[in-house]
Amino acid sequence: MFDLVTYLANIDPRLIADPEGRRVVTRLDPLLFALVYLPHHLRGAETGDVTSFSEAHLEWCDLAKRYVRPISAGEPGDMRDAIIAPRGLGKSTWWFTIIPMWLAAHGHRKFVAAFANSATQASDHLGTFKRELENNELLRLDFPDLVVAGRRPSGTTVSDSQSMYVAHSGFVFAARGIDSSVLGMKVGTRRPDHIVLDDIEGTEGNYSPTMKESRLKTLTSGILPMNNRASVTMAGTVAIPGAIIDDIAAKQRGEQAPEWVEDEQFVPRYYDIIQTDDDGTERSVWPERYSMVWINRYRHTRSFRSQYRNDPMAADTPFWSGDDFVYRDDLPIVRQLLSIDPAVTTKAKSDYTGLAVIGATMPGPDRVCVVRHAKQVKIPPGEKLRTYVLQILNTYPDITGVVVETNQGGDTWLAILHDLPVAVRTVHQDRPKEVRAGSLLAKYQRGRVFHEKRLHQAEAQMMGFPLAAHDDIVDAIGTGVEVFLKSDTPPPRASAREGAA
Repeated sequence: MFDLVTYLANIDPRLIADPEGRRVVTRLDPLLFALVYLPHHLRGAETGDVTSFSEAHLEWCDLAKRYVRPISAGEPGDMRDAIIAPRGLGKSTWWFTIIPMWLAAHGHRKFVAAFANSATQASDHLGTFKRELENNELLRLDFPDLVVAGRRPSGTTVSDSQSMYVAHSGFVFAARGIDSSVLGMKVGTRRPDHIVLDDIEGTEGNYSPTMKESRLKTLTSGILPMNNRASVTMAGTVAIPGAIIDDIAAKQRGEQAPEWVEDEQFVPRYYDIIQTDDDGTERSVWPERYSMVWINRYRHTRSFRSQYRNDPMAADTPFWSGDDFVYRDDLPIVRQLLSIDPAVTTKAKSDYTGLAVIGATMPGPDRVCVVRHAKQVKIPPGEKLRTYVLQILNTYPDITGVVVETNQGGDTWLAILHDLPVAVRTVHQDRPKEVRAGSLLAKYQRGRVFHEKRLHQAEAQMMGFPLAAHDDIVDAIGTGVEVFLKSDTPPPRASAREGAA
């Protein structure tokens, strides 16, 4: 356990009393930098105005020490962290104020680009940073080139606005909303060498799957390419199932994360509000901020699970909820099929192809289904898709058939999926998506459909339905389950004309 008194006792007080001494002892120690220059950010009403540290804060300081290394010494994308932590743990204070100030003061980074959920939120963060430069007497004494804005030969400031600050030392801090135009951000010939992404998805009630798709594109195509060697810190709380931060958290949970997480090399660093010791004893991740009495009072609530434990299954959604997913890997499966909901094209606005491996127990009134695999891919409808299907059949050799929904493309899919080692059957869906999804949900809620394990992409789509950007996995699972449990599907209602007949 961290002992602040012991830690400070190892520092020679004569060094702290001298500007050069302070610069020397804090250069490689962001924690000591915070204690010396920004102690007022380390206490507040929430902690009884007492300076205290969560074990998460100490680990963040250790992570930040890597930034002493020049970015030219590493490989592209090798220093990208995703901080997944409870609301109120101090993510913004540390990653948007303390760490950037330490980097700026000691010249470890020359250009910090920071992004928040909105331009207002970003400018507020930059405003906090600039107020320290204007009012912090110790910073002004020890780092005079940082606290004064840079000026052109004409005498005008290079930049000192709500969205960017350029210091006399040359350090740049740019703060933008995630939806701002960011491509090509640079000052002179310099591009950002450290990127901060703070809560870029906002809160659950103001964030949709469609917004996630847009912001993910901004992140991967606009922000990260500004400098692929820059160190990157993304801090946030899960907003909705399948959100950007939840995609990364899936990797930490040992689930099959979306491909973009591996492509962009983000390392998940998850901090649960409840820590468990080896002997099973529970404790708070930050006792001075969250007492176990308070935690135990609210831990059963949906909002606590969502906001403080980053549980995506705690979201309140119109169709599936987290409680609808039950995991079983012990059922006697006797039949398996691969269900495909195909996309006709792979253009930018086209849908994905959804694929699901569905297992079923013995036929009869007690038959149940188990979803063993579910994924979406963007593969051209041709030989590449056939090759991918063959890979799945090889992974699940007990599959005896393939079912393809053919509302688009018709029997073309029989030609595309030629010469498979199992039979191929086409299905045409004539009921609206919401009706089919409602029928599938009823099977889940009656205990007729289980998941073999956490299926991140599938469950995110289900909990986001019908507002999610994609529903191909939902359709694939629904089609496959209906093959085995068709008797569970209510017959269509008779029309007025049929009733009259």
